[in-house]
Amino acid sequence: QVQLVESGGGLVQPGGSLRLSCAASGSIFSISHMRWYRQAAGKERELVATITSGGITNVADSVKGRFTISRDNVKNMVYLQMDNLKPEDTAVYYCNADIRAEGGIGYPTYWGQGTQVTVSS
Repeated sequence: QVQLVESGGGLVQPGGSLRLSCAASGSIFSISHMRWYRQAAGKERELVATITSGGITNVADSVKGRFTISRDNVKNMVYLQMDNLKPEDTAVYYCNADIRAEGGIGYPTYWGQGTQVTVSS
């Protein structure tokens, strides 16, 4: 059973920083792409950042220059460093990854349960 668990959310003032972490656990053979999504209240879920197994990254224009995605392939973790946070960054942030389980076929996509980030003074 493969699981993704996020941590690191919370309340922060505008201009502040947070670092989100997501740990993949279970019978994992390998992990391909890892991503962070977010969903604000009343809005559709949007892709924030992606990182490949080789470390190539891509971030949404709305967070470029403020958010950085990284990963630790040994620990099976992905991180989202969020700096200069704005009220419009308030959302539930979800971790997402394409994971091949031990004895599995292909790379199905798994989701974490989400962590709330609130940017407010």
